[in-house]
Amino acid sequence: MSTASSPSWTYLPAEIRALVLEFLSKDGCSLAGFATVSREWQTFIEKHTFARITLTPFRLADFGPMIHRNQALVRYIWLCLELEKYDCTKCDPDNEILGISFADNLRVITAFTKLFRTLSTWKPSGSLVLDISVHSPTDPLHWFRYLTFEPDAASGVRGPRRSSELSPLPRLNSHGWIGGRRASAPNVFAFQKVFAEILGEKKPFDNDQQEEQWWQKLPVVPAVTAVLLRQQTRRRWKPTTLKYMLAHFPRLEDFHYEPWMEWYDFRQKLTDRDFISLSESLTFRQLRKLVLFEIFNPQYLLDFAGCDPLRISTSEVSRAVAEASLELEHLSASIMVDASYFFQAREPSWTWPNLTWLAMTSRLLGPGACPAGIDAILIAASAAAMKMPNLQVMELWNGQKGMAILFRYQKAEGGQPAVITRKATWEFVLGPAVIGAWEHVAREHRCSGCVVITELIDAGLIQSLGDAIHHLKLSNPVIRPISLRQIRIEHGIQTGVHTLTEGLASFASE
Repeated sequence: MSTASSPSWTYLPAEIRALVLEFLSKDGCSLAGFATVSREWQTFIEKHTFARITLTPFRLADFGPMIHRNQALVRYIWLCLELEKYDCTKCDPDNEILGISFADNLRVITAFTKLFRTLSTWKPSGSLVLDISVHSPTDPLHWFRYLTFEPDAASGVRGPRRSSELSPLPRLNSHGWIGGRRASAPNVFAFQKVFAEILGEKKPFDNDQQEEQWWQKLPVVPAVTAVLLRQQTRRRWKPTTLKYMLAHFPRLEDFHYEPWMEWYDFRQKLTDRDFISLSESLTFRQLRKLVLFEIFNPQYLLDFAGCDPLRISTSEVSRAVAEASLELEHLSASIMVDASYFFQAREPSWTWPNLTWLAMTSRLLGPGACPAGIDAILIAASAAAMKMPNLQVMELWNGQKGMAILFRYQKAEGGQPAVITRKATWEFVLGPAVIGAWEHVAREHRCSGCVVITELIDAGLIQSLGDAIHHLKLSNPVIRPISLRQIRIEHGIQTGVHTLTEGLASFASE
């Protein structure tokens, strides 16, 4: 019963009650105990608690019954597929035991079977993000000690980290680490342990046809509208596996994919071939947003003998993505696609009626590039923009150590001039033909011409591709923010800018 000294919660203004509940949700403490305060608190806390769910193989068994009453509240599921733990006898195995074990592959297919059977019973209601990660809890306890594993963070909100993965081995001076700094590189077997192919050579299937038949037996999952495959999963998804997987999401609108570059040219060619098939399968879907970012680590390229130091995008992959983009609203394609090939692939009849944002990289954008070559790609981009009636922003960029460049076209409202931004670590001039071409685009978009803004970036700030993205400040993320934070911290540790302890502490505090 309320008294003069303890007024009723319901007597407080609604704005104050909302502020109190919002404060609790951001405090970081467990909220379960507060659900008994009142029906209002219970409703708020359940909505907050069930909005984001973390699932491990162990938790999957009880997931359906546990979530049944509140399944309509779930908006994000992090499927954290934890593989077997391993000791130092298996952290850099010989050729006889390379790859993901049969037992681990069995864990993967068992987890998908349980998850799909549960989610297939959910009625589609709003959006549902499925974020899939694959790792062993012991990955950061051997050669790759800077690895961290977290759920995706929406709108800058940090989720609970898998804290066990942040603690290095007590034996700090081992596995190429001395005093918290990397003294020697992992050998090829250590790389292949952490970057092994999922459902690869030791899979429970004899061939791709058997795998496809297994996927076909799983039920469709209409509730899922977005799939995230982030760079923290070093183990590789085959594009054919992803093709089978994504076919089970008939309402898929958003696909965010951050694959790692292959180490060998012949493997990259096979992956590119299969990726083209994956891209073609996306053409027939209701996809609205596609974000592709191929991850490569310059330090790994130095460590791994036989790896091409530069990722040379192919015209075939770029064309496949171009064809898959025709009905999209939002496309970002970095590293694996080159903007020059993308625009060269354009057919005269192609239009992008729904596209509002386009971002791509091109290796032709650089301080050593021929100015005429840069002009040519920007003019080709303007010709494509003429076929994009709803375009709001187009961004072409590139970056590596010591270099970053961005060309941005941004439509203005109310008949104001469109804004062209040229931002780089060096001064580059837009030729008259480029300005004229984009003036034409601006008029087509009902803007009164263009204004050009120039920004210069200190090249000393750009120590990695991650730094380039950070300082270019693209209008939308081309990589998940948490992935960008991870690769920047990892680069600092690998290159000796930070010790292991300093780097992980920096990651935890951001």
